[in-house]
Amino acid sequence: MNQEYSGSGDPAKSLELLWRRRPQPTRGPKPALTIERIVEAAIGIADAEGIAGMSMRRVADELGAGAMTLYRYFPGKAELLDVMLDTVYGELPRREVDGDWRAKLDEVARENRELYLRHPWLLQVATSRPPLGPYVMAKYEYELAAVEGIGLTDIEMDDTVALVNGYVHGAVRTAVEARQVIQRSGMSDKEWWLAHVPHLDKIGDTKNFPLASRVGTAVGNEFDAPYDSDHAFEYGLERVLDGVFALVEKRSGPEELM
Repeated sequence: MNQEYSGSGDPAKSLELLWRRRPQPTRGPKPALTIERIVEAAIGIADAEGIAGMSMRRVADELGAGAMTLYRYFPGKAELLDVMLDTVYGELPRREVDGDWRAKLDEVARENRELYLRHPWLLQVATSRPPLGPYVMAKYEYELAAVEGIGLTDIEMDDTVALVNGYVHGAVRTAVEARQVIQRSGMSDKEWWLAHVPHLDKIGDTKNFPLASRVGTAVGNEFDAPYDSDHAFEYGLERVLDGVFALVEKRSGPEELM
């Protein structure tokens, strides 16, 4: 996967664009484009072609404009990418959830998973320096609220949110890669598995690899393939939340969790 980095543009200009404080072009003819139209076109290209397919020239072509026209709105691709990220984060529903912190963190994970699956190019953008726009801030606020008041320190709250988001990122990345393999090969995971089984039965070395043979066969029989992304996500998320529970229990005491 090609990798891009958020926060790699001019900080002042990115913030002006994210918060719509950047002055609109005043010289020359009346602007035919808007920041919103440009960002919408860029997101559409990234959805269809991946982040590698999104360039200033490609977006300009999509909009039927000259490449230099976009530079009247965005200094460059880095600043455009920041606004793209903030915009898609605005799609998160940030639903109110009844229940305890675990139910709320579970919802955080599922909302992020849905977003990644809808916009897989997000997986190609490193966000250790996130764009500090209104939707990024709203996302962070919502996610921190899931663990507010449960006995964690502020640093632990941030670490817990990062842990859940990091798990989702990795799980969805694997699922997206598996989906891409199916698209490129024209063969489903089940078809791939069934094509290998007869040969493995003949040449497999169960004596030297008893655990791999036993467990691999059990997984194949259970899910019709060696990998099931939904099962893997559910299992992993439960284990992550179990770990958070152990920390909350340590902080609060068992009697306060009842």
